[in-house]
Amino acid sequence: MAERTPWSLSGALKGMFGRQTIDETTWDDLEYALITADFGSDIAEAIIDDLREKVDRYHTTDPRDLKRMLRESIDERLSKFDTTLNLSERPAVVLVVGVNGVGKTTTIGKLARFIGNAGRSVVVGAADTFRAAAVDQLATWAERAGAAIVKPQHEGQDPASVAYQTVERAITTGTEIVIIDTAGRLHTKGGLMDELSKIRRVVEKQAEIAEVLLVLDATTGQNGVQQAQSFIEHAGVTGLVLTKLDGSAKGGFVLAVQERTGLPIKLVGQGERIGDITGFTPHVFAQNLVGS
Repeated sequence: MAERTPWSLSGALKGMFGRQTIDETTWDDLEYALITADFGSDIAEAIIDDLREKVDRYHTTDPRDLKRMLRESIDERLSKFDTTLNLSERPAVVLVVGVNGVGKTTTIGKLARFIGNAGRSVVVGAADTFRAAAVDQLATWAERAGAAIVKPQHEGQDPASVAYQTVERAITTGTEIVIIDTAGRLHTKGGLMDELSKIRRVVEKQAEIAEVLLVLDATTGQNGVQQAQSFIEHAGVTGLVLTKLDGSAKGGFVLAVQERTGLPIKLVGQGERIGDITGFTPHVFAQNLVGS
């Protein structure tokens, strides 16, 4: 039995845009493809309405024109947000937040390598002190990344004090970038947000916080956004990191999550290796999603 090829938006569009003309079947198939790719019905409908207007305006019936317009429409929507990582301060302090299980710890290791490859020195702070396993895992990833790490001096150490010591070490040693891991779950959401607020206050006594990056698991779609809503509302999030992103299948979530949260995607992770993280470039993403 032949192995089934996984569904992809670009694959679905290839057949659609290979037809002779644009008709109502084209629009129905395009809307179905966008919804299947996790754009969400409201965004899919808005894109379709925009494309219908452009097709009428330019009096075209060529599906190749529609494909180009679709790519440009997605690029334009994604480009409304500034996806640049703000790491100009010295030290530049990055807090990484998110619920447990989204790939937060591995993302920190990948980010440390990503920044290190750009010639910047990095120290990681293991401020998720509520889980000993998280500290050990982070230490492993920091070592792989070639980054220094500040760990709790004893079990149950106050997370804010670990964050303070990490920034203090960066200032003392002249380390350029600080990445601080934080807890993903406490007994209450209020307690977790209070803990993050305390970390912020303690860190800001020594240095400004450059970024608060929220890690989301792209495979959980809109459920992931709902899970992370408390972070978005209370943690001062400045940007998103999407993990486990299969750009060919559910890539529409990228556009949907930016529009629904009002936050830019700054980094994308697409694999398990330490080098599997990239900065987010809307033009490239739109081209890969739709096809050239």
